[in-house]
Amino acid sequence: MHVFYKTFGCKANQYDTERMRQEGEARGAETTGDRSAADVIVVNTCTVTNQADADARRFIRRVHRESPEAGIVVAGCSAVLKAGDYRAMSGVTRVVEGHDPVSVATAASPRRLVQIELRASLDRIDTEPIGGELLRTRAGAARGWLKVQDGCDRKCAFCATRLARGASRSRAPKEVVAEAKLLSEAHAELVITGIHIGQYGQDLEPEWTLSSLVALLLERVPDTRFRLGSIEATEVDDLLLELMATSGGRLAPHLHMPLQSGADPVLKLMRRWHTREQYRVRALQIADRIAPLGLGADVITGFPGETAADQAQTRALVEELPFTYLHVFPFSPRDGTIAADLPNVVPQRVAGERSRELRELAQSKGRRHQAGRVGQRAAVVLEGAGGTGLTGDYLRVRVEGGEALTPQDQAGPALRYSLLLGDAEHLYIALPQPLGLIQA
Repeated sequence: MHVFYKTFGCKANQYDTERMRQEGEARGAETTGDRSAADVIVVNTCTVTNQADADARRFIRRVHRESPEAGIVVAGCSAVLKAGDYRAMSGVTRVVEGHDPVSVATAASPRRLVQIELRASLDRIDTEPIGGELLRTRAGAARGWLKVQDGCDRKCAFCATRLARGASRSRAPKEVVAEAKLLSEAHAELVITGIHIGQYGQDLEPEWTLSSLVALLLERVPDTRFRLGSIEATEVDDLLLELMATSGGRLAPHLHMPLQSGADPVLKLMRRWHTREQYRVRALQIADRIAPLGLGADVITGFPGETAADQAQTRALVEELPFTYLHVFPFSPRDGTIAADLPNVVPQRVAGERSRELRELAQSKGRRHQAGRVGQRAAVVLEGAGGTGLTGDYLRVRVEGGEALTPQDQAGPALRYSLLLGDAEHLYIALPQPLGLIQA
């Protein structure tokens, strides 16, 4: 039986899909990259926005038209919150209300073609396994995902992911290290991911912190670059900052710190736990210690109650802080969230205009950061056969001078180089000869 996997959403979802794939293969399924050849199509859904739900439904309808004989298994966040909607869709044969890879693999297994239905209650989601069988590789990728926790204990007014993922649950440090060692055999860089990684270890006995886990990973898993996934500015503690500053690039100088708004009235409506000034101060402290620094953030425009003055406050903060990119989205109400019932709705046209304004500003700041890196050296993890690479500060570069790479060099799944950044427009690698080659 051939199984095709489609993932929507975040790195945590992508990690979950890899676990589903691994579990499925252990049960006799064969993964295929050609969905037209698949007997079963597994769709791992996302529910961060209405568009994410719509994208998953559109994909399901399309693949059912293309391959009406194939079974479709739907799982993931949207499947938790909208299970009935998916069961009613033509072609959907199984729905797994959650992310448990064993349940998904069982649903797609050639030995058990039966409907799997898990209750979409927080009781069930909160007990969904975190960890289990160790992931060995992220198929076909230079960088691997290392999921350290799941769920979230915060209650942001706009977030449906918490409803779909349940309470924060951390993996044991020994298990994380063991999986990192396995993944490092196939990947030169591992991205530490989860739903709210800053809450890592608070539910363990004894308690751990994300920074103590990162310190352990740097000690126990040598010759591997680690990168933090999304983390709150207020959860970047002093140890984490010290590790980033002193690890020689092994903890990538890159942070993605969700902002959502640069105006305190909107942050309060969003039920965020940081103020504008707290975010600002911490971001400047980090930038003062780490250079070069890749700094990104999420921003929501048009949140109910947001005024033109609030937008101006957000723009001013974005202008001041050394962001190198932003993910900006107009507000999208989600069923079951507090924000869905808030008054003073901002017209979508206005929210869209505000998004475009911030995106243009972020693109300008990103170009300035790139120009400032020209002529400097960078540790680059090559992607694929060497056409592009990723720097520690999250710049994707084009690699030129591939004649320096012999077939033996390219045999490994991922290579890391220390090279010189070149042309300002394209940021290509100017030196063809790899320096300090490390094969993962």
